[in-house]
Amino acid sequence: MSDPAFYSCARCPAYCCSYAHIPVNERDLRRLARGHGISIEKARKNFTKRGDDETPRVMRHRDDEIFESTCIFLDPETRGCTTYESRPTACRQYPGTVRCGYYDFLASERGRFDEDDLVITAWIADTDDEDEDDD
Repeated sequence: MSDPAFYSCARCPAYCCSYAHIPVNERDLRRLARGHGISIEKARKNFTKRGDDETPRVMRHRDDEIFESTCIFLDPETRGCTTYESRPTACRQYPGTVRCGYYDFLASERGRFDEDDLVITAWIADTDDEDEDDD
């Protein structure tokens, strides 16, 4: 029996799909290729891009009206995954606990503002580029 989940992906605008680095491993590439009826190399080229040392391959993104950018497989209208059956392991395991921090925050704010469809967005500012105080 699985643990209960205290969140509903159906009531979320897909915040997890906006993560800049959604890791993709070789098994994920095979699953994506099989699910789309293409070669592994074509899946690698079309669906992923180079990441960093920690996550060498990550899902490609596209512009998004809510979260600046999201995974290329997120349907912008339904906010659902268009490749759900072949989605990467990271997506299958998210959030990895019985609670989702974004969903808890969103549910709280929706209750506070009494708006069931409220969406909270946030971008992390790059503070390294800000001017330092002149002496």
